[in-house]
Amino acid sequence: MFAVAWIGIRGFLAVNELQAAVPLAKTAQKQIVVGDAEAAQRAADELAGHAASAASLTGDPIWRGAEVLPVIGPNLEVVRVVSASVDRIARDAVVPLASSAGTIDAGAFAPSEGSLDLQAMIDLQEPVHEARVAFDTASVALGDVADASVIGPLADARNELTAMVDETGGVVVGFDNAVRLLPPMLGADGPRDTLLLFQNNAELRSLGGVPGSMALVHADGGAVAMTQQAATGDFPVYPKRVVDMPVETRALWGENTARYVQDVTFTPQFPLAATIAREMWKRQFGTEVQSVVAVDPVMLSYLLRATGPITISTGDQLTSENAVQYLLSDVYARYPVSQQDAIFAEVASTVFASLASGSADPQALVEAVAQAGAERRILVWNADVEEQAVLAGTTIAGGLPESTDAEQAFGVYLNDMTGSKMDPYLDVQVGAGVVTCRNDGLPNYDIVVKLTNTAPADAATSLSSYVTGGGEYGTPPGSITTSVHVYSAQGTYNLGVLLDDEPVGYHPTSDSGYTLSKVVSRLAPGESAEYRFGFLGGEAGEKRTLLETTPLVYTPETLGVALSCESAIR
Repeated sequence: MFAVAWIGIRGFLAVNELQAAVPLAKTAQKQIVVGDAEAAQRAADELAGHAASAASLTGDPIWRGAEVLPVIGPNLEVVRVVSASVDRIARDAVVPLASSAGTIDAGAFAPSEGSLDLQAMIDLQEPVHEARVAFDTASVALGDVADASVIGPLADARNELTAMVDETGGVVVGFDNAVRLLPPMLGADGPRDTLLLFQNNAELRSLGGVPGSMALVHADGGAVAMTQQAATGDFPVYPKRVVDMPVETRALWGENTARYVQDVTFTPQFPLAATIAREMWKRQFGTEVQSVVAVDPVMLSYLLRATGPITISTGDQLTSENAVQYLLSDVYARYPVSQQDAIFAEVASTVFASLASGSADPQALVEAVAQAGAERRILVWNADVEEQAVLAGTTIAGGLPESTDAEQAFGVYLNDMTGSKMDPYLDVQVGAGVVTCRNDGLPNYDIVVKLTNTAPADAATSLSSYVTGGGEYGTPPGSITTSVHVYSAQGTYNLGVLLDDEPVGYHPTSDSGYTLSKVVSRLAPGESAEYRFGFLGGEAGEKRTLLETTPLVYTPETLGVALSCESAIR
């Protein structure tokens, strides 16, 4: 009886402490981000007091012993885990970051007169990494009790804290990666060269688009300058591949991936694409870069939110609202092919100069890069193995999709086969469904990809032959030919592909151990095609589906897929 009363009283007090602590965590987070050191420290200290009290109240042997009891036990365990998680975050994340709040502001990541203060980033490495570890530990602990059957108010508190840990933890991971990688990439340890690839989404490749133009960025001690620019026409067609590729990858994507600079992003594996581009640049210009970074016009439009509008020598003004339309459509309509490369190069150098000058809004700049990273519009590869390991599993590493115990990840990759700049007219919708119909418990996954050619009916004559491709590669002007590759997880099985609910020919194969299916679609203006790719899971149990897609001009619409045992591909 005494033990029950003891637990009841301590549980009541612990819940009160948690109710006071969680709002303080959110308050401290906001104050840290804006750099209000004094307010952040006050909130962090108050949070730490409540969190430590909650952890102390739920950590004694009597409490732990009672966790084995039916009904009440799971509730006690969740209270203890939530209390310990809040305490860990407060002690090892919020308090150390609050003490550094005066130096944590977006300005640390924005250039000033062509240079960045690398020491400010280096000083943040230890507290930020400790915060990351704290959030990771809390995330694992909360995951262990995510499905525990507990009373409603406690379930709400657990779910609220889990959501906060997931959201804030993701920000901390990005912050940790930035302060660890940016100093060496910006020349903290000596001069550093980075190759920038500007992908053109008007002609799709798996990673985003054809690398229409490139630039060399030289950094030394935080001072950054764009020292050289080049276009695809500056590179030869190499007689044989410039780097070796795995047999599966070579068979799937072809030798041209490592012979034509325009095709290096055919493969959805950015580390391979970057290695090929790096070797081509070295052979053509003699400089061996240490890093390769790929961006696209949509990311550029995000950056223009930070820099404000820019004006180029043609008199055209680019803003965050019109940049994508200008670069992926208007340039082709207004200017001859001979002038287009120069325009792209000038836009790139002008935006770079604006960023380097220090005139960009720091907070908007950080937000722009974060959004582009989440959408895979910026990809980074480093030759240094240890540096690249920092990016493992992140969106900007550009690797193949990684499944987890809870998620089944798929990749939907699109490549232009028209030889054109028609892909701004390609509307893409994707969706996924899962159902279990077999006695062995293996689930069926269906991935739906719907393509529509939205070009005008008279595209063959109203658009230039440079945009339509002019039929040079076998596609009638105005039509769009696209290869669609859907990568499933390792250990899964191909079940076929349906086109508008009817079986269609497809190419089942694998790449780097991943099961995949390929189809080729050709659509005239106004035509649509809906493909359904079927895969059988490699182990019993359904998982949440996660779709990674080629970055397009826009974010593709998500389709609802209602899957049943009658409709699933089997």
